[in-house]
Amino acid sequence: MTHDSECFCERLKGELSFYFLRQEDSPIISELLECRKVAAGEVLWREGDACDCLAFIVSGRLEIRKQTEFPGKDVIVGIYGKGSIVGELCLLSGHERFVTVAALEDADLLLLSRENFQRLTREAPELSVRLLQGVLLAVSTRLGKSFERLASVF
Repeated sequence: MTHDSECFCERLKGELSFYFLRQEDSPIISELLECRKVAAGEVLWREGDACDCLAFIVSGRLEIRKQTEFPGKDVIVGIYGKGSIVGELCLLSGHERFVTVAALEDADLLLLSRENFQRLTREAPELSVRLLQGVLLAVSTRLGKSFERLASVF
């Protein structure tokens, strides 16, 4: 990693301010995170890819797409921005990706691999519980919004 990319990464990690983390959590979790810049239009992962990490969105917006039963036709199932998490199911399972995620605009991400999450559960169990609580809240909020959208269609 070059000095510039190291500085970028440290700056990103310093901005890690997700609602479920305490101030004292930042130094612990930041050493387990990988920084990634994603250009507008770039695909972060595709539906069917190996499921190996989640991404914290520090800046930018990501579009989440799901394949339909019609070849070549996708439906946008979500657009997420700063403070959101995508790929969270990968922390607990080795399943394939359920959706395709692409950058709508340049984005800065912090990635947490399943391997590093497992390390976190061993070394800082209370922090891993807070992280899972935050993920569960994000997933349940999305599910509630999905129910609302479905209800408005019917």
